Amino acid sequence: MHINSSMLRLAWSVIEDTPSSELLTLTDTALIKLLLQQIASKILLSGEEVCALYSYIGSRTALIRDTAESRDLKVYPISGRDRVSAAQI
Repeated sequence: MHINSSMLRLAWSVIEDTPSSELLTLTDTALIKLLLQQIASKILLSGEEVCALYSYIGSRTALIRDTAESRDLKVYPISGRDRVSAAQI
């Protein structure tokens, strides 16, 4: 089944609203389940839509985690004094 643009926007909105700590620490299966539950709490999903979203989210777990990591970096930027130079490694 094809995922329409409204459902994609909703999925990414849910991803953005989910705390980074959850997105980064859950297993792939738990991450997919959490996101599907959150999406299903907002709209009624058919069985086909659940399967399509499961596949979509499952194929993008690395991107979802990269997005969560980049959010964390924006919240907790590394200051100049905290950076490690190549000479220190």
